[in-house]
Amino acid sequence: MRGLLSGAPADAGLRVSVEKGGCAGMSYKMEIGAARPGDEVVDEGGARVIVDAKAVLFLLGSRMDVKTTKFSSTFVFENPNETLACGCGESVALTPADPSRAGAEAAS
Repeated sequence: MRGLLSGAPADAGLRVSVEKGGCAGMSYKMEIGAARPGDEVVDEGGARVIVDAKAVLFLLGSRMDVKTTKFSSTFVFENPNETLACGCGESVALTPADPSRAGAEAAS
């Protein structure tokens, strides 16, 4: 992450959102950008991830990681809100999280 952001402005981060598209209905979108009003910002060890305000309930409880193989390096999502993934891996079906349950799970 720090490498991706090294040439970006100081307030920039990896902006994560979801958009309609693909055979399963939605896809993850990532770009380098600044936070907008309502976005969730996570700063960890010099890496900044910005979650688009419209995507928060779709990404609540998700874990994002990097998978590196001999031939590629990609971001992967472990998302408890994912109900279906297409065979090609380009899109997913997502159900918004219930924010009241998320708060209860975090407290336990």
